[in-house]
Amino acid sequence: MEELLNDVVPQEDLERFERKYHHELELDGEVSTETKFEYAFCLVRSRYTNDIRKGIMILEDLARLHPDGRRDYIYYLAFGNARIKNYSEGLKYCRAFLEIESNDQVRSLEEHIKKQSDKEVAKGIAVAGGAALVLGGILGLGIAMARNKPKREK
Repeated sequence: MEELLNDVVPQEDLERFERKYHHELELDGEVSTETKFEYAFCLVRSRYTNDIRKGIMILEDLARLHPDGRRDYIYYLAFGNARIKNYSEGLKYCRAFLEIESNDQVRSLEEHIKKQSDKEVAKGIAVAGGAALVLGGILGLGIAMARNKPKREK
């Protein structure tokens, strides 16, 4: 799963679908569902976080307005959120997908997200613990220095 999440869309593909998207928008003032999905699919596989977020927004809109393709939209919503480390949203979409149907790839993505989320929590705990140790050391040093301060003669 790690390899799949790290696979980046070729820039030419992203640009081609972006041109198609904007061409339809300029021509008709509207973009077809298929073109929106193709563009969003490329965006969530981009190397840039802002592109991924834009793809997620398009997919959320598609999932809300077009229930016929909801299965694919939900998968790529889970995928995109996992790529930007928005693990709670990624898990939410994995679970929504698994309510629709059982799928090994989605289960694998769900497990990957859980592991990454646990790692992030562990890092947070380690950082907080380290900060507490440093703060405790500084306080201890301050107290020790205050006690050992030589008294001035009058």
